[in-house]
Amino acid sequence: MRVRRSVGLVCGLLALPLALLTGCQRSPGPAAHGTPAGTAIPATGYGARFLAVGECGSRGTAGFTEVPCSGARAAARVVARHDGTASHGPLCPPTTDFVLHIGARSSSPPKGGEGAVPQGYACMRNLRPPHPGDPGDGGGPRTVPGDCVYDSGGGRVRETACDGSGTRKPRYRITKAVPARRQCPPSTALYVQLGGRDPVGCARRL
Repeated sequence: MRVRRSVGLVCGLLALPLALLTGCQRSPGPAAHGTPAGTAIPATGYGARFLAVGECGSRGTAGFTEVPCSGARAAARVVARHDGTASHGPLCPPTTDFVLHIGARSSSPPKGGEGAVPQGYACMRNLRPPHPGDPGDGGGPRTVPGDCVYDSGGGRVRETACDGSGTRKPRYRITKAVPARRQCPPSTALYVQLGGRDPVGCARRL
């Protein structure tokens, strides 16, 4: 199983009511990018906007540093950038590999930069494999069609790799995302709320 997995509330066709997924957006674990989960990273090496869309960062033990995308240190690219917190802001794109939570900074930046960096988050995509955000790979900050999950108890599911390479065997695969449960196919055995415009994931048993 990858370092981070989607955690959500689910319901069976007969047992539980449809409930909100918790953890559609989350920060990756320590092995994903060197920053402890849930920790705001410092703004280092920023210009007009720290980690703007299309810019790249390098991994380090203390956080992420903005670097040229063509440089040898570049590890991941920003695919979306938002101010505020991930729990209240827009969802990251489906194939985001991890989310960086950026702490506010008001101290003097390097020459040419602005005087403050607001609290925000950056949706990151690795420049090279692995890509845990890809459907079926068992990670990433969002659960999307093509992902596999297992029942973790208490009406919750966790994401795991569809190929069985994780520590837990996949039990369900999300086949599509729809606006409402009634639009799921007859083979649906589990509903998973995904968030976004099509919030219901239709999952079949494996």
